[in-house]
Amino acid sequence: MQGRFSKEFLTTEVENQFFDRKSAKKKPEEIVKHLVGFANASGGILVVGVEDNGELTGFQYIGAHSIEEFKTAPIKLLRDTPIMFEVIEVPIENCRNQKDTVLVFDIKPSTKQVIICYDREVYLRIKDETHKLSYEQRRLLEYDKGQRFFEDEEVIDSGLEDIDGELLFSYKQKMGAKDSGDEEILIARNLLKNGHLTNAGVLLFAKYPTKYIPNARMKFLRFDGNRFQTGSNFNLIKEITIEGPLPRMIEKAKEVLNSQLRDFQFLSQETGKFEIMPEYPEFAWFEGIVNALVHRDYSVYGDYIRISMYDDRLEIFSPGKLPNIVTLENMKYTRYSRNPRIARILSEFGWVKELNEGVKRIFSEMEKQFLKFPSYSEPNENAVQLNLENNILNRSLRMKENLEQKISQEIFNSLNEDEKLVLYYASMNNHVTVKEMSQYLNRGGTYTRNLLKDLREKNLLKWCGSNAKDPKQYYYLEI
Repeated sequence: MQGRFSKEFLTTEVENQFFDRKSAKKKPEEIVKHLVGFANASGGILVVGVEDNGELTGFQYIGAHSIEEFKTAPIKLLRDTPIMFEVIEVPIENCRNQKDTVLVFDIKPSTKQVIICYDREVYLRIKDETHKLSYEQRRLLEYDKGQRFFEDEEVIDSGLEDIDGELLFSYKQKMGAKDSGDEEILIARNLLKNGHLTNAGVLLFAKYPTKYIPNARMKFLRFDGNRFQTGSNFNLIKEITIEGPLPRMIEKAKEVLNSQLRDFQFLSQETGKFEIMPEYPEFAWFEGIVNALVHRDYSVYGDYIRISMYDDRLEIFSPGKLPNIVTLENMKYTRYSRNPRIARILSEFGWVKELNEGVKRIFSEMEKQFLKFPSYSEPNENAVQLNLENNILNRSLRMKENLEQKISQEIFNSLNEDEKLVLYYASMNNHVTVKEMSQYLNRGGTYTRNLLKDLREKNLLKWCGSNAKDPKQYYYLEI
């Protein structure tokens, strides 16, 4: 496993949900907070002896704390709720051309309890940062930990004979551990216990996961029209079942969707030639599928993931409600995995791109193609559904040019970037509110309110409401 920690990895790997680097000048007790954050989330790698910019400074200089201080700090400071981790000393040549060492912490996720730090606070790794949780967030995390044991349960009738050897070898290659034995690497990732695969092990590497988890499958359904009909009007025209270990399901789902989604031609006013625009941006639907597979509640046996394609939209349905720290309101900015072992393995495969992408990028990719923003819902409060609308018949393929034509190029060019974003948003939606635009622009309420008022004064937006305090007031595009 040590071969993975090459100089290139240590210096260039992007800090993310599963990786962080810290200087040896940092106090060991501060590093412990980050270790706790990883343990409460999905686990990960923290390297000590490397600066934020990737410079290999190591430990051999004045001001650096000793390797031993860092190794013993989590043991001494986390006696009430200890974390599981492995420490690896990796020999390097530091930036001063001296033989030196960096310290690698490989932190395991705490699946059954919340880890409380020595300062009595609770920390959680979210994207590339460690966050201190509020009392309410901490309570929700404690509640949610009760749902995370499913990954680690042994599947008693399973064993190494169930493994997809080719897939596991591919994983070992990616990890720089192709010479490691199958049993060794599965145990290291907590996917094998007492000779039996865990549920996570079955889902990730078994040839036939549905042998043990019947609803670990996905269905693609294509309908003729904009809604599901029954009886003599039954309109299901294609049904494809996708099964297998999760990495292969991801590949198969991508293949199926690419074969079914449509491309459309439009005449580019810039080139005078016909150009191709896909029905939906690939990142949006592919990330939606990966998220469904990674974060679904596999303990819900009575249902499975469904991808439903209608003429006007794509629906991705995943059984199980959102993890309790995630809500429909904050999911654009909050990442938390119900299945941390699955998330980590698929991240190491290269499928899960948590960093500054995810849900937030789905929104931006849809916007780039002048499509409505995606919408998330919780059907019957026991599932999560992503809706992507194509709006093929009504959308403007050249929204910017249309706005410039209606406003005049001179006025359009005089607007600042936030003002232009407001008009783009208003052109794709029936109306806009201060709250919506504040979240969209990531700006404060006062700033956003003044921005909308300015556009109203420029006769670019119309205001609708009974008075200034009307909770239902909104703005819409005048042009």
